[in-house]
Amino acid sequence: MKIGVQTGGLEERFGIEGTYKIVKEAGFDAVDVNLDHLFPGHEIRKHMRSPLIDGPEEELLKVCDVWKEAAAKYGIDNYQAHAPFPSVLPPDPAFPGYDAYLLDALKKTVKCCAYIGCKKLVIHPFYYKLPDTLSADEEFEMNVRCYSELADAAKEHGVMILLENMFSTYKGKPYAACCSDISYAERLVDTLNKAAGGKVFGFCLDTGHLLLCSHDALAVMLRLGDRIEAFHVHDNNGQNDQHIAPYMGIADWNRFIRGLAEIGYDKTMSFETFHVCDLFDDELIPDVLKLIEKTGRMFARRADELRSKM
Repeated sequence: MKIGVQTGGLEERFGIEGTYKIVKEAGFDAVDVNLDHLFPGHEIRKHMRSPLIDGPEEELLKVCDVWKEAAAKYGIDNYQAHAPFPSVLPPDPAFPGYDAYLLDALKKTVKCCAYIGCKKLVIHPFYYKLPDTLSADEEFEMNVRCYSELADAAKEHGVMILLENMFSTYKGKPYAACCSDISYAERLVDTLNKAAGGKVFGFCLDTGHLLLCSHDALAVMLRLGDRIEAFHVHDNNGQNDQHIAPYMGIADWNRFIRGLAEIGYDKTMSFETFHVCDLFDDELIPDVLKLIEKTGRMFARRADELRSKM
């Protein structure tokens, strides 16, 4: 099993090439590329348009060269990437057509993903955060419609689109959101793949979001099985989406390890622990990353040991 970590949180401090260098030196095999930096969420939430997204395609791809070249230079696999988010906003008559604009931005991100040699792109489900919610059926239909509009781009560029289990907050309390209901997630992925005529869609399981929604990692992993194509591995205190390293929060990592063993997961396990970097001085980040990498190796080894006894 390969072990990865996201580029976000590091890029801002060390630059993209510097991030790949430090990740390589820490022993990681792969990265989760933060392509969402192409069109930041704070701009989307303000209904802004992106000059980069609106500009010539060759200019957009040129911006992506640095991720592509750094991966080649340091021998790092761009295993998975994160698309701009949120994927949709509640309707606002002041911004007609903005949802279609976001879908177009996501289609262009699919091409960017393929361009940097990455074959899996996490695109957040289409849902409205509390209190602007839809009924379960309306939300499901919106997801089928929007993801299906991305299917042709995914097939054309050889990129698998990954859904993710989400949460929402209201007055400081976390609540389950789109794809946190595992029956819903299973049905959505299977419906999309049936319509696409193959495995175009998969799942990125976020361990921190599981914890916020009071879900047991093992039970969820057994349900999703081989739909799981990637992970966002991180910990928290059960109340806040802290994105800290395993054992810094309250998650039961033995359950996660058993889940890896039970489903025979042998792809890449990637950490989404960017807030850990906020806690330490630049000089200590290499050692912090080495600890996270070592944690991943331990998880993989223990999963293999459990699997050998089954």
